Amino acid sequence: MGHTPLLVAGSTGWTEPATAGHAAAGDAQRRGSGQSTAYALAFTRTPGFQTPSEFLENPSQSSRLTAPFRKHVRPKKQHEIRRLGELVKKLSDLTGCTQVVDVGSGQGHLSRFMSLGLGLTVKSIEGDQRLVERAQRLDQELLQTLEKEEKRNPKVVHTGPRHPPHHVVRWVDPTALCEELLLPLETSPQSGARLLLTGLHACGDLSVALLRHFSCCPEVVALASVGCCYMKLSDPGGYPLSQWVAGLPGCELPYRLREGACHALEEYAERLQKAGPSLRTHCYRAALETVIRGAQPELRRPGVQGIPRVHELKIEEYVQRGLQRVGLDPHLPLNVAALRAHQAQENRVVAFFSLALLLAPLVETLILLDRLLYLQEQGFHAELLPIFSPELSPRNLVLVATKGPLGEAFSLLETEDS
Repeated sequence: MGHTPLLVAGSTGWTEPATAGHAAAGDAQRRGSGQSTAYALAFTRTPGFQTPSEFLENPSQSSRLTAPFRKHVRPKKQHEIRRLGELVKKLSDLTGCTQVVDVGSGQGHLSRFMSLGLGLTVKSIEGDQRLVERAQRLDQELLQTLEKEEKRNPKVVHTGPRHPPHHVVRWVDPTALCEELLLPLETSPQSGARLLLTGLHACGDLSVALLRHFSCCPEVVALASVGCCYMKLSDPGGYPLSQWVAGLPGCELPYRLREGACHALEEYAERLQKAGPSLRTHCYRAALETVIRGAQPELRRPGVQGIPRVHELKIEEYVQRGLQRVGLDPHLPLNVAALRAHQAQENRVVAFFSLALLLAPLVETLILLDRLLYLQEQGFHAELLPIFSPELSPRNLVLVATKGPLGEAFSLLETEDS
């Protein structure tokens, strides 16, 4: 199975449920008799590198990124673009890639760092025209900043011209090949283009599209994909992909489980220990769901945008705002007594959510194992590496794949640059 242990017993990436803090934490632990099994079967999410935090000096600024590359970028994203960008650079060098294709690039933070910070040739593909236009503005702003820095400090010599990412507005259909994704920007006349596909938290089926392009296109020789939003995977089509997982009895993963696998386990454990009022959100959201289903039963799993300062709202105020966010009449008559009865069940709701969250790493392991096996069944070399700090970035496993063997070089990909 390559270099990846399929089942990691005693994974240090797992966070045990809190026994102190919120009253529901102990209740969840007593009820969760299967927690040890789930803990033993999940992939480790603890990175192999052990270096001081890059945010010790300033919680908003990574000490391992220069100031121009931190501007307009939140701390979580600073950590992600630096770690994934450095891995992509190493993988590109090891596989002789001529071009990196960043799929689902958003505002272009990763593409910008890879091209202007690491010197890679990058094509950036994003379906939202507004995000692409903002990315291009940020490219020009960064170029101007770097040029000013060179003039202020002439001792710093930059060899060769700087090339920002080449941005393309294009939606990638997960069921079909995207020719734009495969078109080279620069091609060596001797050997042709050698592409490396990457995606930082490519949503739902977009991560699956990267795998399919890698597996069926000879010009794509390497892959570095970090997935997310598993609840948006097509069913069937997005999971299962491998023959092995498809052959498992009961391999189906309903929406509820896939959605749960996207939650931040480490952050939630900390919230339980602090026992803060923010935990009330679960109870309020459950009450809102009962009102929605009573008013419009066909409206299933509506996305409710974040309602700020929930802990300061009465439950009926939260429900009214939630109804408005899903397009329903916020002035619907409410049974306030029933809502108060829901609120009295807060501890039970938190306990239920905690139990569901205990399974989250195991569900994510099955989804990512399926992707790993899908590539390995076709003879490719693939491995899953935890490259982000899970406290900063919960979806921290990158699927790395190559057409040729890398041997022990795989282990170098997750190390920290000096």
